[in-house]
Amino acid sequence: MKKLLTIVMACYALNARSQMDESKNFVYLRSDSVIHAERVRLRPDFSGSWVLRADSRRVPLTQVKFFNNEDGFFANLRNTTLLGTNSFSERIIKGKINLYQEVDYNPVPFELDHYRFRDRAPRAISTRMFYNKGYSALKKVSYAHLKMDMADQPKSLDFLEGYRKSKQVGTVFYVAAGAAIVAGLVNFAIAGNNQNSSIGSFERSYLGSLLLIGAGAGLSLGGYLKHAEANREMEKAIDAYNRQ
Repeated sequence: MKKLLTIVMACYALNARSQMDESKNFVYLRSDSVIHAERVRLRPDFSGSWVLRADSRRVPLTQVKFFNNEDGFFANLRNTTLLGTNSFSERIIKGKINLYQEVDYNPVPFELDHYRFRDRAPRAISTRMFYNKGYSALKKVSYAHLKMDMADQPKSLDFLEGYRKSKQVGTVFYVAAGAAIVAGLVNFAIAGNNQNSSIGSFERSYLGSLLLIGAGAGLSLGGYLKHAEANREMEKAIDAYNRQ
């Protein structure tokens, strides 16, 4: 009986997903059921709490997994937050792996019943984003998560390994940069407090401090560039997986 119930629930979920037509508006619930509607709107009520409406029906946000309307396809980040708060991210890449970025919501001028997301321009792929497969729950973009979900694509794993190595080198650069800058500041402070030092000694200490701070700035730039390179490797990994 238990096995039969599992099979029935799986068939129901597959049937719900097979009904997805993303050219139409709908609300996809955590139960894997779907509410189709002419209008799907997210807006605050009189108390300031967010309300999702499918036509005249009010849908509790705790039940919402995704919703689709003329503005795009959006996912609830509730399961990714520590406090279980409801916030939404927009799907910016659709494929075997879907990529989402969190966006802010604000009212559309002259449309009192309509709110839209702002700052929606796709940003560079990073670990601040989220992803999923199909209509599964969202996960935080990370090396560990993607490595498990891309295990069936060796080329993507190669790019992920490049991401890991570049990230590690970038972190080393940042640590070295911090150490150099702190050493330069400490050296400068010591030289300034040493009233008995000669002018030549002070100048050498001052120059050494500047060199350390300059080296720190250079290492910091190197760390930034390596982290940017790492993000590009992650983007290549996702792109390769979606192209297979």
